[in-house]
Amino acid sequence: MAITSISTVLPTRFSVNSSEKTAAKPPPPTPYNVQDHPFRGYHAPQPEGYAKSSGTSAIVIDNGSNLVKAGWSFDKKPRFIIPPVMSRYRDRKLNKACQFIGNDAYVDATTRGQLRYAFDPASSVVGNWDVMEGVLDYLFIKLGVDGGADGGVDRPIVMTEPIANLNYPRRMMNEILFECYSAPSVAYGIDSLFSYRYNRGTDGLIVSSSHTSTHVIPVLNNKALLSNCSRLNWGGLHASEYLLKLMRLKYPTFPARMTDNQMQDLVHKHCYVSKDYDQELSRYLDWTGLEDRDHIVQYPYTEHVVPEKTEEELARIAERKKESGRRLQEQAAKMRLEKLMKKEQELEYYKDLQRGLASESKKEARRILEAEDLKDDAHLDRLIRDLERSIKRSRNRDLGVEETEEPQEEMSFPLLDVPDEELDEAGLKEKRHQRLMKSNVEARQRAKAEKEQEKARQEEEERLDREKRENDFDNWLAERRANRQSLLQRIKERDRMKADLGNRKSLASQMRMKTLANLAADGPKKRRRGGDDDTFGANDEDWGVYRTVATGDQSDEEEEEDLGGLLDAAEKELLEYDPEFTENHTLAAQSDWTKSLVHVFLRGPWPFDPESQREAHQIHLNVERIRVPEVVFKPSIAGIDQAGLVEIAADIVNQRFSNPEEQARLLRDVFFTGGNTLFQNFDERFRHDFQACLPANSVLNVRRAADPILDAWKGAAQWASGSELRKSSITRQEYLEKGSEYLKEHDLGNVTTW
Repeated sequence: MAITSISTVLPTRFSVNSSEKTAAKPPPPTPYNVQDHPFRGYHAPQPEGYAKSSGTSAIVIDNGSNLVKAGWSFDKKPRFIIPPVMSRYRDRKLNKACQFIGNDAYVDATTRGQLRYAFDPASSVVGNWDVMEGVLDYLFIKLGVDGGADGGVDRPIVMTEPIANLNYPRRMMNEILFECYSAPSVAYGIDSLFSYRYNRGTDGLIVSSSHTSTHVIPVLNNKALLSNCSRLNWGGLHASEYLLKLMRLKYPTFPARMTDNQMQDLVHKHCYVSKDYDQELSRYLDWTGLEDRDHIVQYPYTEHVVPEKTEEELARIAERKKESGRRLQEQAAKMRLEKLMKKEQELEYYKDLQRGLASESKKEARRILEAEDLKDDAHLDRLIRDLERSIKRSRNRDLGVEETEEPQEEMSFPLLDVPDEELDEAGLKEKRHQRLMKSNVEARQRAKAEKEQEKARQEEEERLDREKRENDFDNWLAERRANRQSLLQRIKERDRMKADLGNRKSLASQMRMKTLANLAADGPKKRRRGGDDDTFGANDEDWGVYRTVATGDQSDEEEEEDLGGLLDAAEKELLEYDPEFTENHTLAAQSDWTKSLVHVFLRGPWPFDPESQREAHQIHLNVERIRVPEVVFKPSIAGIDQAGLVEIAADIVNQRFSNPEEQARLLRDVFFTGGNTLFQNFDERFRHDFQACLPANSVLNVRRAADPILDAWKGAAQWASGSELRKSSITRQEYLEKGSEYLKEHDLGNVTTW
């Protein structure tokens, strides 16, 4: 999908700067290395925080679906930041059950293979409570909490939760904190509201784009109007998954393994929000400046190193080759000399035989010729002439003398006019031989005449074509252009047929298998009583089936060569006579990588060496750098049937708040928080698009959190240090009296009814 949509936007723009493409490009820059989720080493517990705390000091936990932040309410920043994952397996060598939490779960391949997440896939709702309990154990131990004899947590707990959190996960969290850890009190709040309060917000519009979702929340008089907030099901996790899908579609045969963690790192480091997406996409793959826009990511690889030989070794190898060549030449010369001597001996023998036959009787001469496998005296004469001619050619070749073509003797066939009744058995045999020789001579003469006729026909066609070009140039040029298009179409159909034959699900492969099945069904039957019903090959049409089913080396290569030669000849004529046809229009120029949009999309503005393992393990990020972050503004790009972020915010302000004063208060402070808002140009793009959806003369102020990732925890810690914690917390006694689903409402938390 991604490649198709890009190619429909860019082909006209790509062919503009042809001169710049042919210019030499600088070598590719140093590629970026791909990174998996890192193991950050061992983190020692910090008991000094617990020793410094008092009974009113709270443990603050920002329970995010990507990172869990934990610390004390009097800390400036969280002490521990870990992913909510756990790896548990049994070590067979030690015969012990091992459990790794957070970043420790990425220590090696064994632990990474046993990862379990606390949250449900692509959501901010806790689904695996075994992992969640392990994460809480890890955090309380690292914070140095001394549970005493009962192992409980004797400090208040403040924990963030998502907007509109379900009753079931909150009930399970209450049961774990109160029953398992014996917490004295627990308070819940929404992370984005904590971040807004920490950044001194009172009235405004919160845009919170986190790991699993994006929310737009209106706030008036320090109170979030949760009934008017909206949710977009897109966050940083979906962006990583979307980039992974694009890369797998872009490089379907990539030799290395691409993971979600790698894509998450690439999204954070290389992607940015475009200020004008459509315009920038239309020129993103332009030759000018592409080496800066195209980022190369290098995966680990093993290069096949060929050891280079020194000059001395190369000289010794060359000398051995020369010596081997000399030996072969000597052996060949020796063999030629032996053959020449053998021929000379045979020539001398047959000459002596010819001289001896002159003094013998006719009957004795015939007996001697039959003993030598010779038919008659003419046969002996031909044999002597052939030997003399062969010896002469061999001597001339050794001396380097150019051979002159000897005049062909006119062959005669006198026995063909003699009736068979006048010939004996030897004469009849010789007559059949002369008849065969005459038929061969006549066949060669016919072939020569046909060749001359074909040459004359071609000369006549060239003359007529030349006259038509001189007298009716426009029609002649139109015919040449149509001929070239026809050849191109035939080449495309041939290439498509080859590709389809490689795909067993294609129509061509299915037809081929159907033909083979029909041949098998109509094949030779079993013989019965010496009979055979197989008649395949009786007709010439039967052998045409091999052209239908043949592939690979059995295919007809002559047609491919003829198509290429015919196309070259047609393009040569157009280059000579068509003023509108240039070198850039030829098939060879269009097949050049510098003029290929697909090559630029896959490999950037540099040549690609398929033999290089380094280049085979590289991926190129170009249009994906703006395509992935754009989904939050245009969800339809990723197939999400929801309105974009700007449309959602405009609907809340324009449709749900009819009072102009309230609208103005919301627009005076549009606040961004969450890790998915850290893209470059995110706030500028939102300001530009959102301003177009507002009434004229509306005042719009956009700002971003000081730290979009940690401000939620800092706001919760600041709130926990104040007086609101006591009246907003659920005590253990209230939990026992009112049940695990009991929730105290406050300005920064969820409400019981929606």
